[in-house]
Amino acid sequence: MSKRDELITKYAADIKDKIGQTPDMDFLTKVTIGCGPSIYNADAATVSGSDKSELETVKKNFLIKKLGLSDGPKLDEAIASVMEQYGKSNRNKYRAVVYYLLAKHFGKESIYK
Repeated sequence: MSKRDELITKYAADIKDKIGQTPDMDFLTKVTIGCGPSIYNADAATVSGSDKSELETVKKNFLIKKLGLSDGPKLDEAIASVMEQYGKSNRNKYRAVVYYLLAKHFGKESIYK
């Protein structure tokens, strides 16, 4: 099993155990690949739900640039909702899982097809 496959398995377990959803493995794989090499860097692989600048980066680089959404309060609400779903007390919020949940939230799965 490759390192990426191991990470995808770990992300799927997070979606199932911490969020209570059955992961769409094909879509999760595409989102993980879309994250690029950041998934192998311990710091870049996670998102800090309490770091305002990090959440702003998620909004600008992922929601606006990648998904093509317009800036507005809906984006901040979606990020807050995903952080709540993932669990505020959960320290390791994997970037690929956060992106997966946000793309699903906005119905933007087609970007990865």
